[in-house]
Amino acid sequence: MFNKFLIVLFVFISFHIHLEANEKQLIIDRLMDIDNFTFDFEQTINKKVESGTCVIVFNNKLKCNYNNSAGKEVLINGNKLVVNQKRYNKTYFYPISNSLFVKILNKDSLVSLIQKSNYKLSKNIELLYVDENEKKNFIFFDKQNYNLIGWKIADQLQNVVNFSLNIKYINSELDNAIFKIPAVD
Repeated sequence: MFNKFLIVLFVFISFHIHLEANEKQLIIDRLMDIDNFTFDFEQTINKKVESGTCVIVFNNKLKCNYNNSAGKEVLINGNKLVVNQKRYNKTYFYPISNSLFVKILNKDSLVSLIQKSNYKLSKNIELLYVDENEKKNFIFFDKQNYNLIGWKIADQLQNVVNFSLNIKYINSELDNAIFKIPAVD
């Protein structure tokens, strides 16, 4: 009886490890086929909800236009993050070197992060990544098509950021000029 239990336990553990490895590899394979994607998003920080449209280009480019009266725009190109509020003619520059954005926007870093993450299958695929500061970060993928669907992170001010996205287009032709960092006055 005990031997049967051990066999069943071994098969279950082997199946679980194999399933996790397969799911992670399917996510990685999907990412390798993507150079850029355009998506609608909803972001929640401290109960404040914002939405808009973004485009990510691997490696290290992002542009988001928010649906708000300030005309907020976020731009990442390389290691620079710019927040532009067109209505108020204000532009703010931030470093992103310590941000999870660096890992998400760089395909090689994202693949490495996926490989090192703890895996959980629920409604979607949830990967837990604990960073060098012991912060827990979650990255979510659709379990049907393995597309990125969001993340939950702590920002530099320790705010919890929930970011969900719905991919609209993959591998579109884009004008590189949309990622141009504005000049400083």
